[in-house]
Amino acid sequence: MAGPHLLDHPLIQHKLGIIRDENTSVKEFREIVAEIATLMCYEATRDLSTEEVSVQTPLATATVRRLSGKKLAVVPILRAGLGMVDGIIDLIPSAKIGHIGLYRDPESLEPVEYYCKMPRDITDRSVLIVDPMLATGGSATAAIRFLKDYGCEHIKLMCILAAPEGVRRIETDHPDVDIFLAAVDEKLDTHGYIVPGLGDAGDRIFGTK
Repeated sequence: MAGPHLLDHPLIQHKLGIIRDENTSVKEFREIVAEIATLMCYEATRDLSTEEVSVQTPLATATVRRLSGKKLAVVPILRAGLGMVDGIIDLIPSAKIGHIGLYRDPESLEPVEYYCKMPRDITDRSVLIVDPMLATGGSATAAIRFLKDYGCEHIKLMCILAAPEGVRRIETDHPDVDIFLAAVDEKLDTHGYIVPGLGDAGDRIFGTK
């Protein structure tokens, strides 16, 4: 079982504290979510393969390391996952982007798919699924299942906040998938929101509430 990776870097934790604050503006919230995604991506991609190549410096020949092997695809779960994409692309501009649109049925709390578009070579890439919140785990496990059915074999999940229930769901349904988190909170409330959480990430990113 892969288990969750809790990223407790001081910069991540500091910025997480800012977006938890209900007084943080939409502009600042959006910017900091992207910044957290950049910092988390740095850790989530630590195992990328590299190879040695030679380059000519102004003074001599140097042996350096460059990325090799599978390239990266970023797949945000719409719509809140979009807020994390720019932060990752700033770090890895060559990554391709797919999209999965899922919404949570308010009664069953289970995901319903409404949109899906993937790069043609998605199966040749390592996939990083991103969503700020891992609440019940329903949307994330559905997204992972879709990508596996599509033929993807190298999948990671990166979320900023999680509830214990969501972590358990992913570990049960997809024990081979690494989960990267900034924090695991106390619980879900009766409406399926993470407590203490930070509210609805999509509404706060896009200013729709």
